[in-house]
Amino acid sequence: MKTQNPNFRENVRWIFEAAPFVGDLGLALADLGPGRCESVLAVSPKHLQQDGYIHAGVQATVADHTAGGAAGTLVKEGETVLSVEFKINLLRPAIGDRLRCRAAVLKAGRTLIVAESEVFAGKDGAEKLTAKATVTLAVVKRQAQ
Repeated sequence: MKTQNPNFRENVRWIFEAAPFVGDLGLALADLGPGRCESVLAVSPKHLQQDGYIHAGVQATVADHTAGGAAGTLVKEGETVLSVEFKINLLRPAIGDRLRCRAAVLKAGRTLIVAESEVFAGKDGAEKLTAKATVTLAVVKRQAQ
């Protein structure tokens, strides 16, 4: 995939750093390139649900935001992306001390971008795929900050 913004790395760093909720969650950018993004999250007790599994809402946020990072690599300077729809499949209970998410753009249009995310839970050096999401994002002008 080809980016329309030579500063796409800064654009995606901004997407991760400027979102207070994502910062509170602890999600961090790990890697990116045109049409792809990877993030990581060190799991702590605040990320767990009542039975000790990583909460579905945490996994959904990680999948959604990482897809936004992948899509953000392809938009023009002065544009950003907003999720308009996503579907997530939770494939197994998420257990571990780390989440890793890989997202890739499937189709990039002028106004909509479709991306796919895979969330992996890591424990004792092994990872298991715990969730898979399809995310549709709208391309919009970035608001002045």
